[in-house]
Amino acid sequence: MSFRALVMEQQADGSAVAALRDLDAAALPAGDVTVRVEYSTLNYKDGLCLSAKGGGLVRNYPHVPGIDFAGVVEASSDARYTPGDRVVLTGWRVGEVHWGGYAQKARVKADWL
Repeated sequence: MSFRALVMEQQADGSAVAALRDLDAAALPAGDVTVRVEYSTLNYKDGLCLSAKGGGLVRNYPHVPGIDFAGVVEASSDARYTPGDRVVLTGWRVGEVHWGGYAQKARVKADWL
């Protein structure tokens, strides 16, 4: 199933640009819990990540920023979470090193929720 995300891609000159893209769920990074993102925030680190050079925080491209998010569990391989559970994530370098919440879906480690 596809979803929309704000995806940052690095250009040949080292700068980064962000654009809305349709992605397949198979593109999500590894993790224990898949979340349908309902809300995200915009904070200082997000602003840095979205800058032309990724603010020195983004390590790999393509990248989905979004430091914080809240949503509903769609799938989980961790017994602590079941589909329909409401969850919040903040921190864990999500949106910097790991794909973040500027997407309709996210997949993360269960311990981060």
